[in-house]
Amino acid sequence: MAKARTSLLIRLYRAATWLATPFIGLLLARRLKRGKEDGTRLRERYGHAGAPRPRGPLVWLHGASVGEMIAVLPLIDRLRARGFQVLFTSGTLTSAKLATARLPPDVPHQFVPLDSPLFLRRFLKHWRPDLVLLVESELWPNLICEVSARGTPLVLVNARMSPRSFASWQRIAGSVGALLSQVDLCLAQGAEDGGRLRRLGAPRVTVTGNLKFDAPPPPVDLAAFDALATAVTGREVFVAASTHPGEEEIIVEAHQRLAKEMPGLLTVIAPRHPERGPAVVKLATEAGCPAVLRSDGYLPDRGTGIYVADTIGELGIFYRLGGVALLGGSLARKGGQNPIEPIKLDTAILHGPHVTNFAELYARLDEARGAAPVTDARSLAASAYMLLADAASRRRMVGAGQTTVESFGGALERTLAAIDPYLVQIRLERH
Repeated sequence: MAKARTSLLIRLYRAATWLATPFIGLLLARRLKRGKEDGTRLRERYGHAGAPRPRGPLVWLHGASVGEMIAVLPLIDRLRARGFQVLFTSGTLTSAKLATARLPPDVPHQFVPLDSPLFLRRFLKHWRPDLVLLVESELWPNLICEVSARGTPLVLVNARMSPRSFASWQRIAGSVGALLSQVDLCLAQGAEDGGRLRRLGAPRVTVTGNLKFDAPPPPVDLAAFDALATAVTGREVFVAASTHPGEEEIIVEAHQRLAKEMPGLLTVIAPRHPERGPAVVKLATEAGCPAVLRSDGYLPDRGTGIYVADTIGELGIFYRLGGVALLGGSLARKGGQNPIEPIKLDTAILHGPHVTNFAELYARLDEARGAAPVTDARSLAASAYMLLADAASRRRMVGAGQTTVESFGGALERTLAAIDPYLVQIRLERH
């Protein structure tokens, strides 16, 4: 265990969260009203367990949301194969819904407690993890301090540090260094991430690569796929996945341009936050494009121009249905969405200019012509038309994309090798 250090700012944060604890109910009530909490599971936010602790050595994995959970699914399987119990926590409703579908039945999902010392002590007292793995960039001060105080090994896996986050953390570099000194090991996605974490004070940093490259493609509900495929027989299908506000207007305009050349075109828009589905339908309808919500139980008919996929865990269906997709968060300044899953599902990728979340990957994809950049409705419509109308071009792009993605693989094995000493030590202590 790295020698723990504290700073004045961390001590002030911990004191403030202690003092704020009696008022947490007001925050949760506000979040519940905004649809950001599950009213039936609010106790988990206070650190109360919603399930019994499994017997045997337990690894606690925590990731913020859907992407982090998908990235560690193969790691969870490998830990279970070695005889370790696994607990997975996250903080969003979408991740909780996806956990029901994607996590193995013997892996409990809990909402992570809010970052209060009292709640985390309650949580840790029940679950008693033998190893804690924090995924990507989950640097919560009380969580890290409370785990460290128990002497439990703490590892950052698939760790990343964006330039923007690095600039923000540098303003309080001393406090961040004190926090990172309590982390036993940091397994970074890339050399730049690792370098930033070292400069912030992480004591042991190893570059293992991005676990998302080793994650399996999302499963596809065959019955749902067959129903949709039957409904769109004979029509070209274009998918806009994980879209953000400001992007749907561009996509609707591109649809209108495309529909002039492809009258039967169906455009599927899957908003990043499904609760925005009705707003997307309203936007499309006001633009003169007939639109329906998937969550209302509709299948697209010949009169449907835009199908708004406001459901959880079904992107794999739409990727396979369309074969050409714009990945959202890239026309808006959101850093871009992960292109790995759609590429593994034989989808040709289009993206906007704002792809800092996966900058190296997108650069390599564009260089290999395994993806294509667009900037506005005109270029989006032109690129989508070329791929939808020319199956050979689409196959070439998919093949180049898959070759590029495969070249980034291997993070799972490197991650397992890095945490293996901790797993061995846990076994020895148990015996």
